[in-house]
Order: sequence, then C-alpha cells, then structure tokens
Amino acid sequence: MAVLIEAINVKKRTLFEVDNTPFSCLDVEVNTPTARGGQTLVRVKMRNLLTNAVFERTYKASERFKEPDLQQVSASYLYSDGGGSHFLDQESFETHTLAEETVGNALEYLTEGALVELLKYNGNPIGLELPPFVELTVSEAEPGVKGDSASGGATKVAKLETGLEIRVPLFIKQGEKVRVSTESGEFGGRA
Repeated sequence: MAVLIEAINVKKRTLFEVDNTPFSCLDVEVNTPTARGGQTLVRVKMRNLLTNAVFERTYKASERFKEPDLQQVSASYLYSDGGGSHFLDQESFETHTLAEETVGNALEYLTEGALVELLKYNGNPIGLELPPFVELTVSEAEPGVKGDSASGGATKVAKLETGLEIRVPLFIKQGEKVRVSTESGEFGGRA
C-alpha cells in the first residue's frame, strides 16, 4: 500500500504526488484560523517534476497525497548532441537520454564522466540532481594586475572548461582547478 502524506506534514523538499504527477515542495505556509471551527489551510509552493512548472496551491490540513514512485540512481555524464544529454546508469549500465529542457543549465557544471543523481519516475528518467560543488578547470583567466587588490576582495572573470564564466580571486590562474557551487554558480575555493 502506498504511503500517504498529510498536507499539514508537507515541508520544504518533500516529494509528493497529486493527480498522478510528482511534485517537490519549494515552500510551505500553514494558516491556522483564530475562529473556532475554522479549517487549517496549507499553502504550498510546488514544482512539477515532469514539466518544471512552479505554482502555488492551497490544501486543507487533512488532505492526503501519495508518495511518488521516485528513485535516485547514480549516473555519469557521457556527452550531449542534438538528441539530448546522455547519461550512463552506474547500477544497470543503461544509457539514458534527457532532453535539453530537462537538463537546463546543468551542462555548465558537467564534464565527461561527472557523477550526478538521475531522478526516475515510474522507471523513466525525468531530471537530475547535481552535487553541491563541482571541480572545473580554468580555461581562460586574465592575469591579476598588481594594485588591483587595494579593496581586499578583488576578483576577476574566469572562463571554465564548460564555458561557464565566474568571478574568482586575482591569484587564480589558467589551468588551475576550482570548486564551483552548483546552486549559486559562485567560486567555492581551489580544488
């Protein structure tokens, strides 16, 4: 029997199913009325995991949702072409292809062989989750100019091997590996 989740128990990052569609909770707000007999309402900001659409809905606290049939499997990035981005499932060694819209800007953080978590719904891949930080090589970086560091937090633009451009400290040189946050796209230190 499927596990049921009450609306009052939905928290950030909770995964649930509504009308046979998986959703992820982005934010939740519980409104408890002051009048006797009033119903507690739960306002949920949620993302459709199939289409990536974001919207808000209000539910009664006692409404129940099914837990979706979601699996996370480890996969490595192979390559991208006109047909999409290709990933190798590390358990079954199957190749899965995700459409460009599904992958989004994740390609800015992926190099050949990079490990990601592939999200599968009813056995079909629907998305991916990147690690919090990735290590990328600086392909272009202007040399830091002496005297630029007067403010203490001086930075310059560096282009990484994937084409992503980020701000790095002046001491970072071409060819160095840097850690980049996949959430904010910011420099996270030397690798």
